[in-house]
Amino acid sequence: MSPTEILGKLGPTFDKAQAQGDLLFFASTIVKHSDSDVEYEIRLCPALQSKPSLPTPHFAPQNDSSAEKKVIDPFEPPYNPNLLVGELRDEDSGEEYAVLLNKYSVVPQHFLLVTKEFRSQASPLSPPDLVQTYLLLAAARKARRNLFAFYNAGDLSGASQPHKHVQFLPLEDEDGPPIEYLARSVKLETPDTPFSLTKLSYANHVYRFPDRFHNFSPEKLEPVLAQAFLSLLDLVFSTIRHDPDYPAGKPSYNVVITLEHMHLIPRRQEHHILAETGDQLSVNALAFAGMLLVQSERELAAVKTEGVGKILRGVGLESVHELQVQGTAAEARDVEN
Repeated sequence: MSPTEILGKLGPTFDKAQAQGDLLFFASTIVKHSDSDVEYEIRLCPALQSKPSLPTPHFAPQNDSSAEKKVIDPFEPPYNPNLLVGELRDEDSGEEYAVLLNKYSVVPQHFLLVTKEFRSQASPLSPPDLVQTYLLLAAARKARRNLFAFYNAGDLSGASQPHKHVQFLPLEDEDGPPIEYLARSVKLETPDTPFSLTKLSYANHVYRFPDRFHNFSPEKLEPVLAQAFLSLLDLVFSTIRHDPDYPAGKPSYNVVITLEHMHLIPRRQEHHILAETGDQLSVNALAFAGMLLVQSERELAAVKTEGVGKILRGVGLESVHELQVQGTAAEARDVEN
C-alpha cells in the first residue's frame, strides 16, 4: 500500500475496531497551560485509571533470541485484523512495516508504524524508518490532515513495548504540536545546522528541514533525514557524556518529527514523582512535543503547581549546548589551521 492509501483507511478501520471491541477509546479534555514560552496541552483522561497495567518492557538487542524477547509481542504477526490498517515496504532497503492502530487510544486514529521483523525499541531509527515516517507525514499534508510522529528510544524514554515502533498522532491544529511554535520562531544563521531551543529548561537538539521538504522524492528525503538524525544523535550522546551521574546502560532519548523539524531529547529517567502528591507521572516523547497526559484532577493541579518545565527537566538533562557550540567552533578553527 501507499502512505496515501494507509491514511484513507484509518477512519473506517478505527471505527470498526472500536465497534467490535478490539480498540478501547478513552475520552479526554485538553487544558492549556503556559510555561517557558510554550503553551502546553495537558490532556486530562480519568478513564485511563481503568486501563490494564502493562509490564515494564525488556529492551532486548536487535536479533536477540533470548527468552525476554519471546514474551508475547503484540507487534508480531499475525496481527489482529481489526487493528491492521495496512502494510508498507521501503523500496530501497526492502524493509517491511505494518501500520497498526493503537489498541488503547486517547486520540482517535492514533496509529503505529511497526517493523515486521523484530527490531529493538532501544535501537536508533534507520534511514528506511525515517523515510517511511516522513512519507506518511507528507501524505497527510497533501490530504489536508495534520499529523506528527514520535519515537521513544530506550528503557528510560517512556516506551511501553520492546518491539520497534514509531507513533503518529493526529492534530486539530495545522501548525503542529505546541513545541513547533517555539522551534519555528528560531532564526537560523546557517541552514543545515542543529540548534537548541534555549528557552527550555532541559537539553534538546533540533534540526530544521529544507523548504518544501514534503515535496522531496524518497531518494532525496533519505540523505537529509539520515544526516539530521545522526547529527542530533551525536549531540544527544555528547550531552549524556557531560553528565557524570547518568545511569548505566544504553542511552535513552525521545524523538519528535514534524513536517519542518526533527527534535531529539536525551533522557535520564522515565518517571517524575510529583512533589505535591507523590504520584508517579510517566513521561514520553509526547510531553516533549508539548502534550502531557494526566489521569486525574489531582494530578493536573499538581502538574500546574510544580511547573511543566521543572517536570521535563527532572526526567531530562541539563543543556550543555553552549559548550557543544564552542567545541564545534574550536574544531572548525583546528581544521582551518
